[in-house]
Amino acid sequence: MIKGYAELSRMAFGYAGSQILYAAVRLGIPEALAAGALPVEKLAHAIGADPRALERLSRALVVLGVVDEVAPGHLALAELGQPLRADHPWSMRSSVLLLGDPATWQAWGALTHSVRTGATAFDHVHDQPLFDYLAGHPDLSEIFNTAMREGTERVASEVAQAYDFTGVRTVVDIGGGNGALLAAVVAATPGAQGILYDTADGGAAATETFGRAGLSDRCTRQVGDFFESVPEGDLMLLKGVLHDWDDQRCTALLRNCRASIATGGRLLVLEPVLPARFGTPEAAGVVMSDIAMLVYTGGWERDRAEFHALLAAGGFDLADVTAPLRGSAIRILVADPS
Repeated sequence: MIKGYAELSRMAFGYAGSQILYAAVRLGIPEALAAGALPVEKLAHAIGADPRALERLSRALVVLGVVDEVAPGHLALAELGQPLRADHPWSMRSSVLLLGDPATWQAWGALTHSVRTGATAFDHVHDQPLFDYLAGHPDLSEIFNTAMREGTERVASEVAQAYDFTGVRTVVDIGGGNGALLAAVVAATPGAQGILYDTADGGAAATETFGRAGLSDRCTRQVGDFFESVPEGDLMLLKGVLHDWDDQRCTALLRNCRASIATGGRLLVLEPVLPARFGTPEAAGVVMSDIAMLVYTGGWERDRAEFHALLAAGGFDLADVTAPLRGSAIRILVADPS
């Protein structure tokens, strides 16, 4: 057999694994098994599934390591499958629902078109950009926002440990979603106030986040378009925003940040950074994210030199780039007003 054939076959059938996980989450299997093992028949009744078809799906879940067959015909959620529950501290339930949704699934099917033309696959399939599509599909928009929250919550505490926020007075989190990152930073910075700046839909859950964190008196939410203006502050956060957009749009946003940042203030950009070499395990997350941007938004991941040039065009000097935050490919790019 050709060397690596089995691995190549596994990659070719990767879409099947993705849809198996999606089906399991949509059917509610992780939640149904959260309390303990169940026989297939009882699980089928609980989730409203055909017992025979569920038995076949469960075999695939066992093969993937997501479910354990603890006795013949009795299933339990494996350790690997725990993050598929909504209440898991590292939940990726909404991320699986987002990746497997027909709208995003169809966009990945147009990757060839994107490579041939340079156009965004999602726009090609749906005749409109991703964020416009989400505005007209509130159910998917909620899944998208929850998936973004899941990703942010996994790194929020790491950011507060990786950067010294001492002396910061006002933190502005631009495009900050549900406010998880802002809450973590403000909680770790005595005396600091926080402003969450996002669209009405994007920041809808922020007030609740601030309340749960006991920060309602220190964090506020403002609604607006960051391509038009941003609130004033002495520390600005941009997490997972720049990679959504081309250089022209990013420069416009950065110039708005430059216009509103206080004297002596700083901008922290939280993004993956493309490495110099790609044949390493460490490069995988950044490269896959870059392909996702080609499919979804028309943006891209950048290397250090590209960030340096982009920040300079927006009125900032790149001062430092941290190591990847624990458990992610995200780095903190520290920028000073030029």
